[in-house]
Amino acid sequence: MSNEPNTPLLDQVRIPADLRKLAPEQLRQFADELRQEVISAVGVTGGHLGSGLGVVELTTAIHYVFNTPDDRLVWDVGHQCYPHKIITGRRDRIRTLRMGGGLSGFTKRSESEYDPFGAAHSSTSISAALGFAVANKLSGKPGKGIAVIGDGSMSAGMAYEAMNNAEQAGNRLIVILNDNDMSIAPPVGGLSAYLSRIVSSREFLSLRDLAKKFAKRLPRPLAEGLKKTDEFARGMAMGGTLFEELGFYYVGPIDGHNLDQLIPVLENVRDAEEGPILVHVVTVKGKGYAPAEAAADKYHGVQKFDVITGTQVKAPPGPPAYQNVFGDALIKEAQRDPTICAITAAMPSGTGVDRFAKAFPDRSFDVGIAEQHAVTFAAGLAAQGMRPFCAIYSTFLQRAYDQVVHDVCIQNLPVRFAIDRAGLVGADGSTHAGSFDITYLATLPNMVVMAAADEAELVHMTHTAALHDTGPIAVRYPRGNGTGIALPDVPERLEIGKGRIVRAGNKVAILSLGTRLAEAMKAADALDAKGLSTTVADLRFAKPLDEDMIRKLLTTHEVAITIEEGSVGGLGAHVLTFASDTGLIDAGLKLRTLRLPDRFQDQDKPEKQYAEAGLDATAIVESVLKALRWNEGAVAGEARA
Repeated sequence: MSNEPNTPLLDQVRIPADLRKLAPEQLRQFADELRQEVISAVGVTGGHLGSGLGVVELTTAIHYVFNTPDDRLVWDVGHQCYPHKIITGRRDRIRTLRMGGGLSGFTKRSESEYDPFGAAHSSTSISAALGFAVANKLSGKPGKGIAVIGDGSMSAGMAYEAMNNAEQAGNRLIVILNDNDMSIAPPVGGLSAYLSRIVSSREFLSLRDLAKKFAKRLPRPLAEGLKKTDEFARGMAMGGTLFEELGFYYVGPIDGHNLDQLIPVLENVRDAEEGPILVHVVTVKGKGYAPAEAAADKYHGVQKFDVITGTQVKAPPGPPAYQNVFGDALIKEAQRDPTICAITAAMPSGTGVDRFAKAFPDRSFDVGIAEQHAVTFAAGLAAQGMRPFCAIYSTFLQRAYDQVVHDVCIQNLPVRFAIDRAGLVGADGSTHAGSFDITYLATLPNMVVMAAADEAELVHMTHTAALHDTGPIAVRYPRGNGTGIALPDVPERLEIGKGRIVRAGNKVAILSLGTRLAEAMKAADALDAKGLSTTVADLRFAKPLDEDMIRKLLTTHEVAITIEEGSVGGLGAHVLTFASDTGLIDAGLKLRTLRLPDRFQDQDKPEKQYAEAGLDATAIVESVLKALRWNEGAVAGEARA
């Protein structure tokens, strides 16, 4: 390795083993180059910028000190991993982040041996790292489990559940708390750094262990007194008593951007015989990039941007985003009804609840990354006469499924679920796709499930949910902008379980749920051009089904197609069950169901994802023609049996 100060060090490091060949005094230059590479790459791809910039030094220090990949490193939330990906052999592909066929925006087991565990949601890292640590302990392997947990992930109960069971891992488990938003305890300058280094040293740990053994031989009152003195002294200096009570040896807080502090502390922690250990590291999101440091959200998620100015490439003005349509509609409902309130789980701007919070701060609740609590909290509000809207992404509501079942549906409480990011979500890929909510909600007794075909329908459905007091109700809607349809001045209360015919025909029936309606209309145009007169129905409800409409369509058309932005087991399955239970299947009905494929789809542009899934107009037409055994050479309107 060259020792010339101007020699690019990043070019010399392909994998962490190369990084470990650098001298300690070269790491500052390496980290600076790594930060610039992250900025340059995300300027091209867009993505999660601030979190990655905040862990550049920490990523460098971890891979320098620990023997990755044998030491298993878990990033939580995984969008902090961009510097990690550059260091671990993926620099040549880093400008494909979040693109079709490119690198995932999160850690991914199938992508690299340096990604032992995917963590694209949150608060799972300590449990996973504990699993790695205990497995190595049981099998006699030397590797450690290392969890880097930050970006609010410590706000979820699962992290503490894992810590409560971590003692059995001993010194094989290391948790690094990346405190990058609201510091639990701020660093207190050189004294704090000095204390952290001292208390993480082998000499101090050995002395403390000896004191514990000595204390066991003393009468109980004296032993308890020594324990309290130790905890008090360390708690005063570093605020670690909570973690000590959970069985961890606490070190910190330390400056996460000071490599001269990070390296010796991590080396001491690596070599410690006592454990598990929690290292409290304080970092700044967006560190080292002025536009990010100045932004309120520290450039958490960005579009492509100009690296020099920080100006993001904005899409041309268009229809309002669904989340904002919901937020504004809910404000109008709350102006009418003082019992309406809104709950979100760390996604206020992503769900439109931030708009509601400005209008009604006392009736808006961001509970952090705690979806289970959010749902049961909403259930409690509903049980006491309030009308709560629980606004959670489809993929995150999965984390609270037991609460939806046990606390809401069994008790038939009128909690309103506003399910954002329903359907495929593009660059965030399979971990964030809202693929399953129709299936997992429509299977529950008492639940009403609506899907908005456009932003006007979302306004109607928000109003309908606000007035629905007889049990739980959900409305799902996608990520992104609406269709541009005019919003209603006065919302309509929809009749529960009733759909609408948006185009009348007599040979083919397309039963659409949600925003595939636009593709259904395109398909109808193409089918009509072939002489196949097509009806298009917007069912509006996945549960309860509009049985009268469905029965009529199935019995008066030669072929029927259902289409939904959800997995197997959703609308199509319910329509098939209805047709079977009522004997319609026995009448030789041609019924086909279009839905998401039974696999996880990687990131890509949404339109490409839906085409791949067979949920665009072309796929609808092909499904109809196949069901009719259509012969393109035949006279228009003629089909062969």
